[in-house]
Amino acid sequence: MKSFNSDNFNNEGSIFMAANRVTKNCNIVLYGVPYDGTTSFRPGARFGPAAIREVSNGIETFCPEFEMDLEDLNFADIGSLEINYGDPQPVINKVEKVTYQLINQGKKPLMLGGEHSITIGAVKASANHFNNLIVIQLDAHADLREKWLGSMYNHACTMRRCLDFLPNKKIFQIGIRSGTKSEFLEMKKYNRLIHCEKSEPAKELSDALIKYKDNPIYLTIDLDWFDPSVMPGTGTPEPGGYFWNDFSKIINILKEYQIIGADVVELAPQLDISGISSIFAAKVVRSLIMLLNKG
Repeated sequence: MKSFNSDNFNNEGSIFMAANRVTKNCNIVLYGVPYDGTTSFRPGARFGPAAIREVSNGIETFCPEFEMDLEDLNFADIGSLEINYGDPQPVINKVEKVTYQLINQGKKPLMLGGEHSITIGAVKASANHFNNLIVIQLDAHADLREKWLGSMYNHACTMRRCLDFLPNKKIFQIGIRSGTKSEFLEMKKYNRLIHCEKSEPAKELSDALIKYKDNPIYLTIDLDWFDPSVMPGTGTPEPGGYFWNDFSKIINILKEYQIIGADVVELAPQLDISGISSIFAAKVVRSLIMLLNKG
């Protein structure tokens, strides 16, 4: 297997707790994409990957929900992708190339954002490798706009662009609570919108996934899915969100499925001076590492 070109990554500074710097013998690989060039409200998501790594040592490596310890797993954190700020397309193209290389080497990518537009590249690479790929989105917003602020690659267009190249056009959008009338009509028309009642079992998701046991799944998590009371450090907070127990119920369902890659996006750490949002995001990442390991 060819190794990664280190010139493409900046791996100075913090590393996610218990991770290796090299990918050899690792089946899960983290990398950051510090980009927020299409942010339409509050910028700062470019600082997300560094913040998640810096605070990760503030939580335990052991997760009682999975009964796993990160120190018992082989996973790598190869740093953050070197990118140019401005036009999102070159960034998305770089993400696509790196993600495809990881998958082609038998790795499961876990991308730390950055804004949500970067997911386009990761899903495109995954769909090129797995022609029956399904995408699951946890997000406050539908992200189904054709164009926003003059760009087809704005973070508000992420799911629309993913649909452009998903062979089966299958996306499950969990707990969306903000969008245009046309976006909600579309989600309902194609049975994409999965309702998630707070503090209740995620039965609608469980029922929707029953016939997709053999499909590979890419999971994208926009942190504004969580309620602003626990996740204020995000660019587009939306009242009426979800909490850790709601997330745990979804993860418990996904343990039974083939998760081939994931991302955590839209942490803007400087918007939360308490630092709680960054710690919360790091705990989400810990769960995803363990979820990918089980898959």
